[in-house]
Amino acid sequence: MAWTYHITLPTDQAPLPLRQLLTAWLLPSHLVHDLRIHQRVLVNDLYRSMNQPVLGGETVTLTFLPADFKEPFPDVAPDSAATVSVLYETTDLLVVNKTRGSKTHPNLPWERGTTLNHVAAYLGEDEPGPYILSRLDQETTGALLMTKTPAVVPIMVRNIAEKRVQRTYLAWVHGQLTGEGTFTEPIGRDPADKRKRLVNGEHAQTAITHYAVLEHRANATLVKLWLETGRTHQLRVHLAAAGHPLIGDPLYGPPSKDRLRLHCWRLVFPQPFTLNQGETTVTAPVPADFDQFSQD
Repeated sequence: MAWTYHITLPTDQAPLPLRQLLTAWLLPSHLVHDLRIHQRVLVNDLYRSMNQPVLGGETVTLTFLPADFKEPFPDVAPDSAATVSVLYETTDLLVVNKTRGSKTHPNLPWERGTTLNHVAAYLGEDEPGPYILSRLDQETTGALLMTKTPAVVPIMVRNIAEKRVQRTYLAWVHGQLTGEGTFTEPIGRDPADKRKRLVNGEHAQTAITHYAVLEHRANATLVKLWLETGRTHQLRVHLAAAGHPLIGDPLYGPPSKDRLRLHCWRLVFPQPFTLNQGETTVTAPVPADFDQFSQD
């Protein structure tokens, strides 16, 4: 098996040396090296040295092999595809609308019933993926980003690490949060409970969460949240520390009959193998019962 890409550059793209173009596409240096020495990168179907320029309108062909990747084929057993709701799909990328109560991925190879198992069934045997790029807690709903081939995994991982993938959430929280602002408290492990994280906990790392209030009820606030960092339970920990835990949060909120009201509403991301050609925005419909909860 091989994965081959034919990428025609925009006619108005400025000339770039081939090596610089591949680096600008965020291909790791070891992949650039392998493509070069095995002549698996061609321009207009011909070999071209890495220092020669590539011009707008020319076509770059890249061929990737399983040996290029540490884990070219994820060990995910397919399960029923009945619950898979696709929000966006290309030959490389897939965004699905995760349901409440579904784990993102299996923790053990033989585990079934997770979103990743369902997506593996949706893609079928002809696709090597899915490869998970973002994660949502089990009770969180909304947009979940994956790739369908290993070739774009390192590219999208770099985009996430360098904050070019923007995630915006909607949440109902307890109390009357007002206005807009930013939570900047570092988050670490909770020494009293290994399941939990804690503001200024053990081995705390920088965590930045922005928020803007959208709506008020008697004892609840609808808030829009977007992340600059991606710490475990970041939104839940920051809001709980501010005195406004998420409604239905079993770890950080008061006892409740409600399930968690947290939804990954929007993803904004660049496409792989492009340079400054705009971003793609995908919005996940809010669950029908999102604003239905007890007002205790």
